Amino acid sequence: MIIQACINGARPASFHPALPTTPDAIAADAAAAVAAGAHEVHLHVRDASGAETLAPATVEHVLRLVRARVPGTLVGISTGAWIERDDDRRLAHIGAWPVRPDYAGVNFNEPGAPGLFERLFRCAIPVEAGLATVADAERMIRLQLGERAWRHAIEIGEQDSAAAIAQAEAILATLAHAGLTRPILLHGFDDSAWPLARMARARGFALRIGLEDTSQLPDGTVAAGNADLVRAAAA
Repeated sequence: MIIQACINGARPASFHPALPTTPDAIAADAAAAVAAGAHEVHLHVRDASGAETLAPATVEHVLRLVRARVPGTLVGISTGAWIERDDDRRLAHIGAWPVRPDYAGVNFNEPGAPGLFERLFRCAIPVEAGLATVADAERMIRLQLGERAWRHAIEIGEQDSAAAIAQAEAILATLAHAGLTRPILLHGFDDSAWPLARMARARGFALRIGLEDTSQLPDGTVAAGNADLVRAAAA
């Protein structure tokens, strides 16, 4: 079982006292999550002010800090459209990264997903294809990008547990019908985070957990931080 620690996301600093929002805090928290049992790290690059960015110098700085703390661990980053708010700037930044992540997420609900996928592919950066709905999966299939993705990340925003599981099953069925065989990572958000983590474990998928997805442990208590959440997933 692969546990991906999603340590910060787009959450504001007020979401949790231990949310890492600066380069040094991100590196320290990544190390704590790996020590707690995470096999890889997914992060949103932040500058010294805590703002998300894809700027080459900051991406390089953060990746070097993290890799120095967790050598040999896969480190992936988000490329969400809201980070730069301009597709041309996003693509230009990616092409200029002097240090590259081990993989990067592409959200297939974003209009610029095809161009982003191609830019990452040309830069030899593996793509984790983010699929939040059946429509996202169908779009990826229609664009013939399914088997070119490194992994399919099924990420469910639905909060009702039964509905979240049903939505995940529908996406899985769509991928299977298309004959796609890429590895699967499955995760939810907030109320659906732990139900989908349990589903991922039962089905042999990679699972994702961390403060990007939830601040609560399976029993509903507030976690001390990312390492606490990873330990709970590993247990």
